Amino acid sequence: MAALGRVWGPALLWPRGAGAAGRRGVRALRRSPVRVLPPAKKKAGAAPAEAAPGPRREGPPPPAVERSAAAPGLWYEKAAPGDRRLGKVVTIAKSKKFRDNNGKVLLEGHRLIKDALEAGAVPQTLFFSTVGHLKELPEAEIKRASLIKVKFEDIKIWSDLVTPQGLLGIFSKPDHAKMSYPAAQLTNSLPLLLICDNIRDPGNLGTILRSAAGAGCEKVLITKGCVDPWEPKVLRAGMGAHFRLPIIANLEWESVPSNLPAGTQVCVADNKDPGAPAKTTSVPGGAGRAGSAPGNTKAPVKSRPEVAPDHEDEAAAADIPELATQCYYEDWARTPVAVVIGGETHGLSADALHLAASTGGKRLVIPVVPGVDSLNAAIAAAIVLFEGKRQLLRRHKEDDRQKVPVAG
Repeated sequence: MAALGRVWGPALLWPRGAGAAGRRGVRALRRSPVRVLPPAKKKAGAAPAEAAPGPRREGPPPPAVERSAAAPGLWYEKAAPGDRRLGKVVTIAKSKKFRDNNGKVLLEGHRLIKDALEAGAVPQTLFFSTVGHLKELPEAEIKRASLIKVKFEDIKIWSDLVTPQGLLGIFSKPDHAKMSYPAAQLTNSLPLLLICDNIRDPGNLGTILRSAAGAGCEKVLITKGCVDPWEPKVLRAGMGAHFRLPIIANLEWESVPSNLPAGTQVCVADNKDPGAPAKTTSVPGGAGRAGSAPGNTKAPVKSRPEVAPDHEDEAAAADIPELATQCYYEDWARTPVAVVIGGETHGLSADALHLAASTGGKRLVIPVVPGVDSLNAAIAAAIVLFEGKRQLLRRHKEDDRQKVPVAG
């Protein structure tokens, strides 16, 4: 089948578990596919081929395939204005079920798509409003995708952006092990890792990833319970961070140590006063193994009816290991080191605290004025990561000075 037919096949539009509406959408596309005319292959001096005899087709002629002026070998389809089938493709591509079942993600905007292509992400379909968008993308990469020119008014309807750029793409979900990250990012990478724990807000996670890329983190580990990093809002807030450093998502806590370099010390970020006694607060079941929000007495408490609240709190407190506590600006960054950032609502899980305790890690406190609630998770991550970067760079300079021989 033609290029667009491949994109609109059941494998893309009908994830496993889709309801009757999804099946009706697939049947509609099968009945009326967009026709694709392949590039004409013409020998020098050959006369135009005559049309094969046969019954004439009723209705309007199929849309023509145009050649981009910027790239003579680049062909694309021109969709009819208001074609609702295209809207269905974009709508379905935004769902988590589609991402999980089909291994594809939706990217929007010139910068994000260009970063993805340069990092080696594989494009499946690109929707664009003007040929100029194609001229700004690497030609060799986009030749592998189905290119569909649509009206900007249609993209405005599909887009989640306030000011759409007229460019969307469906990509295979990137595999961090196969990506080619920017040379500048690799050159400035530090033995500093980030572990996300119970980060539920898409904007927070995207901003955290952006800070991790800016600080030069080696990689980011995202545990189960966090929002999907390939959710459109996370991608927008990340501003290309997804294609600048490895992001390993949906990890069970048992598999986190195997994704850390040998000898990594794991520290956790907290807002508790270092002079205050340790406190624990129970969190909703399922947020982690006997999860807690250390030092945050305002964290929501949700007691399970089959367990008395006092007994639950005692069990949670007994399961929380003691960690050495210090302010974030004091010396703590060793090589290598990982920092755990917990969500604002659920806080740090007991799994994170146990991992930190098993590696000799510390509880890093960001002091705030009394009466002020905990910091935003993204702000806390930026503060701790850039302080870790400062300490690692200072330690690196001190090591270099010690290696310089002294003139006799």
